[in-house]
Amino acid sequence: MSQPAEPLPDTQSAVLAQLRETLRAIEGDGHRRRPVLPFGAGGIDARLANNGLRLDALHEVTAATPSLGDDASATLFMAGIAARAWGPILWVVRRRDLFAPALYQVGLAPERVLYAEAADDAEVLALMEEGLRHRALGAVIGEARRVGMPATRRLQLAAEGGRTIALLMKRHAREGADTLGAPSAAVTRWRIGSAPSTPIPTAGIGRARWHVSLVRQRGGEPFQLTVEACDETGRIALPAKLVDRSHQAGGAAAHAAA
Repeated sequence: MSQPAEPLPDTQSAVLAQLRETLRAIEGDGHRRRPVLPFGAGGIDARLANNGLRLDALHEVTAATPSLGDDASATLFMAGIAARAWGPILWVVRRRDLFAPALYQVGLAPERVLYAEAADDAEVLALMEEGLRHRALGAVIGEARRVGMPATRRLQLAAEGGRTIALLMKRHAREGADTLGAPSAAVTRWRIGSAPSTPIPTAGIGRARWHVSLVRQRGGEPFQLTVEACDETGRIALPAKLVDRSHQAGGAAAHAAA
């Protein structure tokens, strides 16, 4: 049995009350949604224990380094997941640094996003838990620096039984610290970094790429991949060379077995 939550300060109670009022107007039946959200890229989904991300679960994401490039890559990775989820999205922030046009480019339309600004990490987690228990949201996203095992366990319990995916971005608290070093109840834990963009035949900027590392997953093995960043539908893709290589390997195996 989980421990009862500690009473929140008056300021947190006010923010929670405002969020509850907003969520009250949102209707939807999350139980009708599919239980898993696939990436739509076989090279990734096939390596996930559930062939996609469980919707009734907490997933942690962090930037590979504190650099702005890696931070933006991790943010857009989460936005792409949320874009492919059904329904409105609750995004709990500590600072107003989200760039709406960039979110739109990875498929997350501004009208789908409800923003809540938290004063500290404890308030971030309280607002996330409230959103997860509402059940009518497609995704709940939060950003925090210090999150202990009890807090992640509460988020996981709040997500269980529903179809609202929980995405927690672990921001770097200090230089050199491992943001995923502390124990967590998250079902998957991801580290995202920027990579050189896709080469194009003419001078210009190609499609962005990310280094994606699944550090831990419940019921499966970790892995690392370089992927092409989310497109306007929120989908990532394997670089063409990797896809061609896998097809060639499959063809060779089939020929050898014939």
